[in-house]
Amino acid sequence: MKSKNNIFNFVNSLVVTLPSSKSLTIGWNFGSMLGMVLVFQILTGTFLAFYYTADSTMAFTTVQYIMYEVNYGWIFRIFHSNGASLFFIFLYLHIFKGLFMMSYRLKKVWMSGLTIYLLLMMEAFMGYVLVWAQMSFWAAVVITSLLSVIPVWGPSIVMWIWSGFGVTSATLKFFFVLHFLLPWGLLVLVLLHLVFLHSTGSTSSLYCHGDYDKICFGPDYWSKDSYNLVFWLIFVVFVLMYPFNLGDPEMFIEADPMMSPVHIVPEWYFLFAYAILRAIPNKVLGVVALLMGIVIFYFFIFINNYTSCLNKLNKFLVYSFIISAVVLSWLGQCLVEEPFTLLSPLFSLIYFFLVVLMISVYYFSKKLFV
Repeated sequence: MKSKNNIFNFVNSLVVTLPSSKSLTIGWNFGSMLGMVLVFQILTGTFLAFYYTADSTMAFTTVQYIMYEVNYGWIFRIFHSNGASLFFIFLYLHIFKGLFMMSYRLKKVWMSGLTIYLLLMMEAFMGYVLVWAQMSFWAAVVITSLLSVIPVWGPSIVMWIWSGFGVTSATLKFFFVLHFLLPWGLLVLVLLHLVFLHSTGSTSSLYCHGDYDKICFGPDYWSKDSYNLVFWLIFVVFVLMYPFNLGDPEMFIEADPMMSPVHIVPEWYFLFAYAILRAIPNKVLGVVALLMGIVIFYFFIFINNYTSCLNKLNKFLVYSFIISAVVLSWLGQCLVEEPFTLLSPLFSLIYFFLVVLMISVYYFSKKLFV
């Protein structure tokens, strides 16, 4: 029964009357978990922003002030910093589930999801810089200088972001404002992602012929989504017991523009991309490969196949891709020495080969499997 309130009808269509496949398992919880983490990060980040000062002479000190002086500031800080890792854990699980279920056949959903992923990478990088510690400062220098490879306008864009001839206090303020504003835009994009998803329905292992063959999302799937509370409990226990295990020791040293760390390493969720960048000695080709490591997934929208997602070849290719990405992540934190300098280009090639193979096989699947 519809109400005269349009907002009520919209929310009702999202979480109650939405026709859903009968075979959605806990693997489909990753999306709802990501929504919860996004709201959690916005709330904790807003409280941290009350006490943070975006100034190069005070940024590191204000982080320590939040940790030691602000009432319960330490818990907001460790929850927010570890929440970024929780975000990317479920984001990668969500993407892998999409590859297993061939969700790229839902073109608008796939493209909006990848755009959210790219913006989240930018958001996480800017938040990392705000600590203004040794590792985050030099990560900012390295990553922003990569934009200089853009033809003609590259150096000007870098100077515009830096607001000068180096990463300074003005750069920090620029990152802080963007880091605070971008999540609100992400919320709109996530809502658009959901609208696209609900207009087509989720991909699932059990094919449903139409809405008459489905069940309502609520209250049946509310109980399934309540399993997210188990993951939240694990997260809280982990953060309270090991608050800094996922960070780098250099993050406890204030930024020094005159001395860089011996071994610059990004956060764990960027390691696979960093390994691809380091695998190619040429700066321009390295940046192109880094960008293509994510942009290449946009090409999946050209696939129009009706191959079952339970196909064993699909499972083999996706599992192989996951293994290559994990190995690349491990190589990303290794020193630049033998045998890692040989393994990084090798697994970068395997990474791209598997993605291209997946696109090719399912693009021509009508000829291959008929």
